[in-house]
Amino acid sequence: MDAIDRKILALLQADGRQTLTELADRVSLSVSRCQRRLRDLERDGVIRGYHAAVDAVALGLGFEVLAFVSLLQAGPDTLADFDAAVSAVPNVVQAQRLFGDPDYLLRIVAADLAAYQGLYDTTLVRLPGVQRINSTIVMKQVVKSSPAADHVMTSQEVPHARRRDPVRRVRWEARDPGTYRASNRSSSIACDRAGSTSAGK
Repeated sequence: MDAIDRKILALLQADGRQTLTELADRVSLSVSRCQRRLRDLERDGVIRGYHAAVDAVALGLGFEVLAFVSLLQAGPDTLADFDAAVSAVPNVVQAQRLFGDPDYLLRIVAADLAAYQGLYDTTLVRLPGVQRINSTIVMKQVVKSSPAADHVMTSQEVPHARRRDPVRRVRWEARDPGTYRASNRSSSIACDRAGSTSAGK
């Protein structure tokens, strides 16, 4: 994938309804060459589909919650049962299995606090294997879920200076809830559950 492919992806993420002619003009390619690149991206699974972005508030689902779920035990059967059950809950719009505790992060939408409370009492706490659920109300969407593809740094683009010092005998240390630190003799890297990192000497 080169810079032109990344620009095509970024433009489609911003406006998936633009015509092929418009897209080709914006990436300075002929229509036929742009079409070939687009088909290659679709064939390789880079583009998984085209969807409409719906305003949850307009649908009456403007109340959003991040729920951290811990299971009684994380055996294969329990995980499979939970995965199947949570996938069947319409209000759960995203579910991710995590390393460590908690076991899952759920993104849930509802009409309001009362509606979420009802969902919590009747459905969420009854999901297979649930030990506890910690809920956090989302205040504001700051960064959209789909980043612009031409601005994301890949592993090949990481500055070489960050890769010259090999990390030896890495030790993960719990510092704060949800935050861990990998350290060696010369440097340390802190990483939280959301994936953000910070480095220090």
